[in-house]
Amino acid sequence: MKLSQLLKSCRQQQIHGSVDLDVTGMHYDSRQIRPGDAFFALRGVVSDGHNFISSAIANGARVVVCEKPLKGIEAETTVLVDNSRQAMAMAAAEFYGDPTQGMQVVGVTGTNGKTTITYLLEAILNRAGLSPAVVGTINYRYGKDLRQAPHTTPESLDLMKQVCDFRHSGAGSLVIEVSSHALDQYRADGVHFDVGVFTNLTLDHLDYHQNMEHYFKSKYHLFKELLPRDNGRTVINVDDDYGQRLATMLPCALTCGRKQSADIYPESLHVSLSGISGRVATPLGPIEIASSLLGDFNVENLLCTIGAAVALDLSPQIIAEGIANATGVPGRLEQIENDRDAVILVDYAHTGDALRRVLEAMQALEPQRILTIFGCGGDRDRSKRPIMAEIAASGSDIAIATSDNPRSEDPEQILNDVRGGLVKVHACEWSQSEAEKGEGKGYVVIPDRREAIQFAINMLRTGDLLLVAGKGHEDYQILNSGRIHFDDREELRKALQAGGQQ
Repeated sequence: MKLSQLLKSCRQQQIHGSVDLDVTGMHYDSRQIRPGDAFFALRGVVSDGHNFISSAIANGARVVVCEKPLKGIEAETTVLVDNSRQAMAMAAAEFYGDPTQGMQVVGVTGTNGKTTITYLLEAILNRAGLSPAVVGTINYRYGKDLRQAPHTTPESLDLMKQVCDFRHSGAGSLVIEVSSHALDQYRADGVHFDVGVFTNLTLDHLDYHQNMEHYFKSKYHLFKELLPRDNGRTVINVDDDYGQRLATMLPCALTCGRKQSADIYPESLHVSLSGISGRVATPLGPIEIASSLLGDFNVENLLCTIGAAVALDLSPQIIAEGIANATGVPGRLEQIENDRDAVILVDYAHTGDALRRVLEAMQALEPQRILTIFGCGGDRDRSKRPIMAEIAASGSDIAIATSDNPRSEDPEQILNDVRGGLVKVHACEWSQSEAEKGEGKGYVVIPDRREAIQFAINMLRTGDLLLVAGKGHEDYQILNSGRIHFDDREELRKALQAGGQQ
């Protein structure tokens, strides 16, 4: 592709060299550069791509797109831009033939609920015959084509290639989880969104965003900049405080919530261990739903999903049938079969708000006891650790603190931070032998996650509910020494087979 075509949609350029040359590929990793490629120098959190320009040129980069003039090195053509990430997003769309043009595209953003909503929308769009592809936390997929998801929302160049591949395979619509990092880094700027969904905003990612205001503004980028003003449609959960704020900023939005003042609200709903059923009021008329999703917090996810489907002008019948056809979401209150006459659930809840929502939903089911295994990730916002711990201890009869993904941090230091929240609810820490007595409420700390899971299985009694929170669908654990295979679901099944009290 000619460089002039590649740069057609890029803003504020200073070009040194010819634009009448062919670009054979695009990369932001200098190690992947081949002769004839264009290199985009991106400023990252850990490293700066400008430091690798000479390496890219040495590998054959014909074009360098960067934010500052080159010194001591020279490319055939240098393109200076204000924002390399945004330029790459627009150029990637051009390079891959603008793959989202003409597709029905829904972007879902918010702290919690994104993955569940994308699974529900995928089922509805399938029922509508719209052949959906999905890009999100668990994987990138279209039909039987499943690809690993290293990021919730990939870099723009990778995103456009994924969508281009799916489009060529027959995808007619697209549902994307759009993370705050991705929005702040302009990864989705080349996507033609038709509908944007806002789920909620709660304490998370402040290691990156520093404060909630910056976190909120990153989400706002989707609705202010990426949805077309003439026919862009926004769906907002107004049960959330930040959702209410966003709704005042976007008065034409379609609102959903539990109160009748919302455009989409429940007229009657029943929540049980069998799922969620009832009637939902919408601008298209009432919709009778029957979902296998567990937990009252999933009501909000269902309302947001219905809102997105209404915004796409799908019929009430299609929406209801799609929701009924939707299978469980991997690692989202995923049930583990057992012979203990107990409920065992694996969930991705890894923020305080997500854990609170799950535990409140489990309390409403009135089990004999709630046992919760949880941990906090390393190299992430330390301020949420005691908050999560306090929520776990308050909502459980027995809270079992363990390692999540410690990354480069000392697991014991993470658990010390966690203890700060646990002691607010329970003054003293139980030993394992004290916890095994099961008298009253308390907490125990078991650093090894496998040991913590086996301990909890040994503790289970008839009528108990065990929640293993934090990792959900993840099949790995990230340690200082690297990534190892670890799947909570597999470990639970092994622990059940190994025996324990019944």
